Amino acid sequence: MKPNFEPHFFWDTDTEKLDWQKAYKAVIARIVERGGQDEIDELVRFYGHEKVIKAIRDEIFFLPNYAIDRALEFFPGLTKEEMYCYLNRKDKPYHWI
Repeated sequence: MKPNFEPHFFWDTDTEKLDWQKAYKAVIARIVERGGQDEIDELVRFYGHEKVIKAIRDEIFFLPNYAIDRALEFFPGLTKEEMYCYLNRKDKPYHWI
């Protein structure tokens, strides 16, 4: 079984050969970056709310700043400060000793 996403979201991937369960972090990151509410709803339907939130919060190591903001819009209970991809950004200010 696979989720119901438009093919253009995965233009660089052979979706017939994609293991949707193993590639969940990449799929979730791609949809958060490029999808709308319908695609987010499909993510939650396919993977479950808890798995999507856990991936966004703890397992996805990079999202661009605009995608972090989109994740916060899609999932109001989420905060930037608990997202690994936000805490790990290269553009954040550092305090030098």
